Amino acid sequence: MTGAVIEVSDLVVRYGTATALDRVGLTVEAGEAVALIGPNGAGKTSLVNAILGVLRPAAGRARVRGRAALVPEGRQMFDDLTVADNLALGAWRRRRERGARDTARVYEVLPRLAELKDRRAGSLSGGEQQMVAFGRALMADPDVLVVDELSLGLAPLVTAGLAGHLRALNAERGLAVLLIEQNARLALDLCARGYVLEAGRIRAEGTAAELASGSAVADAYLGGAAPPAGEARA
Repeated sequence: MTGAVIEVSDLVVRYGTATALDRVGLTVEAGEAVALIGPNGAGKTSLVNAILGVLRPAAGRARVRGRAALVPEGRQMFDDLTVADNLALGAWRRRRERGARDTARVYEVLPRLAELKDRRAGSLSGGEQQMVAFGRALMADPDVLVVDELSLGLAPLVTAGLAGHLRALNAERGLAVLLIEQNARLALDLCARGYVLEAGRIRAEGTAAELASGSAVADAYLGGAAPPAGEARA
């Protein structure tokens, strides 16, 4: 697939009289990894829900070409089901396709899940549950993966491992990614391009390097501007 897999233009989302998103626009091209960073309450989850068709916008549009799959904030496991059963649920929309519920291809990408397949999801650690959420989304055979808060509630080492899987899916398999994340440093490290959403509006956009070097983004999200090359931060 070529061209934009996600295209958002002049999107407005309101809850009663409150405006959550005000003329937001962004794109994700096929095979591209794009970051959307911003603080709590910026409207990130509203944007995800509009992209996936859960929310009807007041104006503008959010269009997805091909299949989109969500790795949701908070994992949203079915605790009493096994890992294998949780994964199989990700293929629900493909249930009429031959082999849709075959989890073997997910185990190839995430081998740890093969070891956990008979465990109840509710007994897993947060990092293991996040891995299941990734695998469940992959069962949909998506063209674009929307990841809502990858690092939320996870230890840095666990986050780093999951980030490695996400990087490989994008680089080696060409899976497009929209990464919604409060951890700007992580998001800009994983993605080549990004947007900053604040108070329902896109406040900045550009390459990861441009956003990381911009004083407003660096001060607000990265703890200050990065030092010049070869110079250590005090």
